Amino acid sequence: MITSLQSRIQVFDPQQGFAVVERRLPHWSQAGAIAFITWRTWDSIPAQVLESWLTERDAWLKRHGISSHLAPRDGASRGARRLHWRDQLHSLDPAVVREFQRHFSDRWNEDLDQCHGACILRQPKLAQIVADSLLHFDGQRYDLTDFVVMPNHVHVLAAFPDEESMLTQCDSWKHFASTQINRELGRRGRLWQQDDFDHLVRSSDHFDYFRRYIAENPRRANLKPGDYLHMSKPL
Repeated sequence: MITSLQSRIQVFDPQQGFAVVERRLPHWSQAGAIAFITWRTWDSIPAQVLESWLTERDAWLKRHGISSHLAPRDGASRGARRLHWRDQLHSLDPAVVREFQRHFSDRWNEDLDQCHGACILRQPKLAQIVADSLLHFDGQRYDLTDFVVMPNHVHVLAAFPDEESMLTQCDSWKHFASTQINRELGRRGRLWQQDDFDHLVRSSDHFDYFRRYIAENPRRANLKPGDYLHMSKPL
């Protein structure tokens, strides 16, 4: 799976220390572990579509004995062992997990790929601003393996040197890009949805799946060259 970057990145190891940072969503991170991160423009999914998706997801999880809510927690808890709903989900029978992924994860990504909203990142100059922000500190503050800038969302595969730096860096990417894009458009205001969605990569197969997903995302969304930016490092 990983060759030249193997000394710096790895898949998630639940036996090692990790951190859970609470915002509106819980975010799990571990030093050196690869994370699949998605953030989206504020208008990428209509509110009624999002509300329906969350309601159906929570009902499905409840039927399978899983709570989607964690008790409030301040800051980061290093080495926490409380299971997030994603981890509880992966303890179920693989066929049940695949059912969830088909019905919810795939539908979420399909909704993003419908290209709701203004889709300003379809403009090559604006997409390049996002790409430049991702590449600026690559190899210094983090290690990127893949990313794609879609018209209304961004997918990234990256590893970070410590537990706290993932969210800090995501905030930095989004802040820099929004400032530069708003300046380019001569406007002010909100660009990104507040929270990011992230998954710690748990196996070589999981890593390969996310690399394929990123590479194939433009085709699945029926985009033509120039509507997106994709980068994948040879490993």
